[in-house]
Amino acid sequence: MRYATFSMLYFAQGSILGYFTALNAIYLRSFGISMSQIGIFSAVALMPLILKIFLGMLSDRVNLFGMGYRKPYIIIGLLIQAGGQLVFMLINPSESFVLLTMVAFLSLTGMAMYDTCTDGFALDTTPKEDEGTVQGIMVAGRALGIVLISATVGILSQLANWDAVFISLAVMTLIPIPLVLILKEPSRPPGRTFEWSAFRAFGNRQIVALGLLGILGFIVASGANQLINPFLQETFGISYMMAGFYAAVWGLGVIVGGVTGGKLTDRIGHPRSLRLAIYASLVTVFLIALITNPLLAWPLVFLFGLSYGYFETVYFATSMGKTDMRIAASMFAILMAVANIGSGIGLAGGGFLSDTIGYKWTFILFAGLNLLALPLLPLIFKNNSEMVK
Repeated sequence: MRYATFSMLYFAQGSILGYFTALNAIYLRSFGISMSQIGIFSAVALMPLILKIFLGMLSDRVNLFGMGYRKPYIIIGLLIQAGGQLVFMLINPSESFVLLTMVAFLSLTGMAMYDTCTDGFALDTTPKEDEGTVQGIMVAGRALGIVLISATVGILSQLANWDAVFISLAVMTLIPIPLVLILKEPSRPPGRTFEWSAFRAFGNRQIVALGLLGILGFIVASGANQLINPFLQETFGISYMMAGFYAAVWGLGVIVGGVTGGKLTDRIGHPRSLRLAIYASLVTVFLIALITNPLLAWPLVFLFGLSYGYFETVYFATSMGKTDMRIAASMFAILMAVANIGSGIGLAGGGFLSDTIGYKWTFILFAGLNLLALPLLPLIFKNNSEMVK
């Protein structure tokens, strides 16, 4: 039941992120909104992904109405996200662009709230030996949401209308609520009371090294992922429909990488699994640079998605293991925000580099960046015995 709940919560998150990061621009352009305005819209709408640090602190400190530190916030967040999508379809973007931007910000604030509290719930209830499995399930659930919304938005918007898209997003958001209501939140044991002094952990070299690993890893993962479809379109002339299919295959790879990578991490340990994930990223990104025809792209895009999902899973699982339980949701949210910084650098840097040195050499450069991550592993793990587990 707990695994199913985590999976469905991340499925709801994946559906909304899939829409706002990849499909919202198509909707706004249909109303004549400029790309500059869309850029501002996206920047404002996605701000809660950083501000969720403060939501994590709230969840760590306040037992809401005596109903728990996690469950009530998760339910409120889901309702806010669903309500935002229903209001979204009532606003004409060309007439009330600012209002639409505010509604998007509010909707994604709801997402950030249940996201960070779900992570806190997982940290509160997951034994160390199951951290990889739990994170794999979460990564797979989010990827499934992205795949499903990517596959259905085009059909719904063409055969019905955009209102059907927003209603579908709201329905997807509400699916986890019955599971959350059934799930029992355990009482907080002694020693896990929120303490400001616990934030000193961020001065620990292990946490600093883990943060640097997250930045490097997501520079590569997000930067390379952004370039795959433009590379295939400009090199082989694939259609937008085919680009969507490639994205779906990538998403399926992420699901497989998350589920299998989580179980593998629990079996061989975080240090060895991280090393394997880094090597997998290096090899798959390098091979993408060598694609000579669109048929070869199918298996390589799947393998890249697999390595992406695997790295996400093991990084998140390692972050769970290094989190101070007194500030569980806060600390995990900060480590995820650091990873988002890496994603931002990768997205911006990848676009600049591809215009400057071309797609092939950009992929090769991203692949090489993985080598910089390897020296961080001995710093993340305390001693040799931990490294060889």
